[in-house]
Amino acid sequence: MQLKIQGGRTIGGVHAISGNKNAALPMIAAALLTPERVVIENVPAISDVSAMLEAARDFGAKITRDMKAGTVSIETPKLKTARISAELAQRIRTSFLFAGPLLARAGRASLPPPGGDAIGHRRLDTHFSGFRALGAKAVAGRKTLRFKGELKGARILLDEASVMATENILMASVLAKGRTIIYNAACEPHVVDLANMLNAMGASISGAGTNLITVEGVESLHGCTVRVGCDYIEAGSYIVAAAVTGGELLLTGIDPEPFAVMEAAFKRFGVTWIIDSRERTLKYVPKKKRLKMRYDLGDVIPSVSDGPWPQFPSDLMSILIVLATQTRGTCLFFEKMFESRLYFVDNLRQMGAKIVQCDPHRVVVTGPSQLYAGEFTSPDIRAGIALVIAALAAKGVSVIHNAKVIDRGYVAVETSLSALGANIERRK
Repeated sequence: MQLKIQGGRTIGGVHAISGNKNAALPMIAAALLTPERVVIENVPAISDVSAMLEAARDFGAKITRDMKAGTVSIETPKLKTARISAELAQRIRTSFLFAGPLLARAGRASLPPPGGDAIGHRRLDTHFSGFRALGAKAVAGRKTLRFKGELKGARILLDEASVMATENILMASVLAKGRTIIYNAACEPHVVDLANMLNAMGASISGAGTNLITVEGVESLHGCTVRVGCDYIEAGSYIVAAAVTGGELLLTGIDPEPFAVMEAAFKRFGVTWIIDSRERTLKYVPKKKRLKMRYDLGDVIPSVSDGPWPQFPSDLMSILIVLATQTRGTCLFFEKMFESRLYFVDNLRQMGAKIVQCDPHRVVVTGPSQLYAGEFTSPDIRAGIALVIAALAAKGVSVIHNAKVIDRGYVAVETSLSALGANIERRK
């Protein structure tokens, strides 16, 4: 699967933001915690969601999905198994999020090591230590990870603020006996979405959105109807596509809160927006002057680094590097979380970008550079969309191979971008 892109078109118009995939996936897993019907709204039509729903069906869930409306109904009267196939687990890393719900409801779980994007080593140790603290026996084999036991509340200090570990431990602890306190919890908006869903199901969770979460275990959970929050990573991607091509953009269906975290980094490149909280819209209007880097005090070259929320999200680093190639000035990017995320910059250099890779975690970008079309392979979701954005700003026709990787995080990207003025088509 490939995308063919003719560069040089202005990207602008109105784009409706999808639901956050990083919220939708754990919410699908959480639906297994009750035998009753759970309805999830604003679910994005992406391949990762399809894979999670396929896994839920294997566990015994009855699923009804309305792709057009973006709703998914999940009802699991009885768990048929506590195992997941190796093939399915390899396709999607978040398959491991079923461990918590299976442990809580069935008292056991057996899963292969999860797959996912090759952006660096992502440890599972935090999940293991959390489950063990709750009273589960955890055995890590080369091909199978096994968990078993009756769960009891505990005080848990996470050795890293892992989003998936926080979510897994949260789902495991809601049906555990007694109180669970999670220190150094992840604070991301999608963790808050999950906690809100669990509370709507009858759980007793407080502190979500902070690094200290308290869970009072309950006997059972019931069905509910919940809505997935907006995908602020998708929003950031489309803002950059408009910025590097000189277009004006209106995003609809946004939740204002995450953009307060993203705003400072974007301002460094001269990209600002106006949010209407009541209408849930974000408007980006390009300035008359070209994009220009805002240096630190003393005319010091600025740096952008990522980290656990509320620091700048790692998923936007690749996209912001493309923005830097079209911005006058120099910037250092420090990718602290994943040692392989920045390797895709070799493709940008081939396109004409002025980039020096200092080491696996740091690159220096000087712009603006005229980018030229090329033929590349998408290594992961975010690098893939970054290459698409670079191709939109480049001279000539680019081809992006392995486009199915982009489909894991973006809804019909060629359709959405075409509606905004791009000349882009999908080919098999």
